[in-house]
Amino acid sequence: MVVVIAALLPVFLLIVLGFVLKRSLMRLETQWHGLERLTYYVLFPMLLIQTLVKADLTKVPAAGVGGALLISALAMSLLCLALRPLLARCAIDGPAFTSIFQGATRWQTYVALAVCGNLYGDVGLALASVAMVAIIPLVNVFSVAVLAHYASPKKRSIGSIVMTVVRNPLIWACAIGLVLNVTHLPLPKIWHEVADALGRSSLAIGLLVTGAGLHLEGMFRPSLAASVAVFLKLILMPVLAVALALWFGLSGSNLAIVTACSAVPASSSAYVLARQMGGDAPLLAQIITLQTILAAITMPVAIALAATGP
Repeated sequence: MVVVIAALLPVFLLIVLGFVLKRSLMRLETQWHGLERLTYYVLFPMLLIQTLVKADLTKVPAAGVGGALLISALAMSLLCLALRPLLARCAIDGPAFTSIFQGATRWQTYVALAVCGNLYGDVGLALASVAMVAIIPLVNVFSVAVLAHYASPKKRSIGSIVMTVVRNPLIWACAIGLVLNVTHLPLPKIWHEVADALGRSSLAIGLLVTGAGLHLEGMFRPSLAASVAVFLKLILMPVLAVALALWFGLSGSNLAIVTACSAVPASSSAYVLARQMGGDAPLLAQIITLQTILAAITMPVAIALAATGP
């Protein structure tokens, strides 16, 4: 437990620092918007590519880790859709439902990679990257489709939804990294030096941006919708993922990595998508803030339990 908390502490301290900087030294939204775009389109994709290029995927249970997380994300998505009639009877409208859906299924990749890297080094980063390959395309397709159906004032075509997913730089980064890994294409030394430098900066900046995006308004009186999203993401999702990981025969560090990836809060990019497509963005901001704060408690417990399991 102490080791897990020690690995998580720098992650959450960087998030707190981002929150403080947004309210003191860097108050302009444009400053954080620029950092967010730099991280999303350049730094983070480079980290993914370089991590996958250097990873020896033959020595890690990539299929088990990716399979457990993929199926758990799919199961959570279907559960949210099944809960839609019940939530509607509780006066939760379409836009609010899309925020619950994104809050329950999206995951904060910056936090996941930072935690896995702190806990298990390059192997942890490699397996977390495999998890991203499994989860990112699925949750992006589902999130856009749910927003288009339940919240968007203008219904989007299938082609529009597909193009939104295809333009995702993280999906391209995963694909490029896997191709380079499988083909063993030799890369010059200068590539590795530049890629390593960019990758090292991505997680710190990404966590600062995550902290800057937190909204404490309404945190102490969460709505029913926010409470549902927090329970689904921080409690039920790790339970589903761990159960599937055990079914796939994972244990030890591999089981802990699945737990870490499933127990992270929702991504701040979900908030941007909600604003663009007519979702309940203020509700989603509340959900992300609550999840990020509570994850500082739930993640160490979940990971420690998994690491000491079978």
